[in-house]
Amino acid sequence: MSEQVPAPQDREPRIVTETGLDRRIAEIIEPVTVAMGFKLVRVRLLNQNGLTLQIMAERNDGTMTVEDCEELSMAISPVLDVEDPVDKAYHLEVSSPGIDRPMVRKSDFERWQGHIVKCETSILVDNRKRFRGKIAAVDGDGFTIERDQIAYGEEPRVTIPFSALAEAKLILTDDLIRDALKADKAARAKAANQNDDETSID
Repeated sequence: MSEQVPAPQDREPRIVTETGLDRRIAEIIEPVTVAMGFKLVRVRLLNQNGLTLQIMAERNDGTMTVEDCEELSMAISPVLDVEDPVDKAYHLEVSSPGIDRPMVRKSDFERWQGHIVKCETSILVDNRKRFRGKIAAVDGDGFTIERDQIAYGEEPRVTIPFSALAEAKLILTDDLIRDALKADKAARAKAANQNDDETSID
């Protein structure tokens, strides 16, 4: 009897996804991204420098080097040339999500719990659609924030269902910069140790 192989972490679906042409581009490039060991974060076609196709991605451990960006760009480019979803000339830009990153998976909220997020919902939650506050708790269905901007009569804490989330982004703070740099350093050290182990096995 064959053992059930658990789904890899890079297959975790995004809860915030694109629409229209951005979505079509994401569908074209995501299989390439996943096959190379990256997670797609966001696709945006922007009207800057003519047209810029901005693709944000990261490794499963949250790191993304300049070399990773170049490697992914070189793999994505020919696939986009074949599928040709954009009928005008554009500039391809592959980057990391950055410290004040878009939050697109449930694991993003778990990983950055305790930090400030700004988000927008597709439906009214507690009589509004825009929120800002510290991520206080996360479960399978949604996340709770402690608001830092409260109008009279509003609850200081609000729970936002993942199903209602339209957009979310971390807010840059000193604490976030410190924790992001610490996490990046730990991930790089872990990757270096794994490489050392693989070399010693060879």
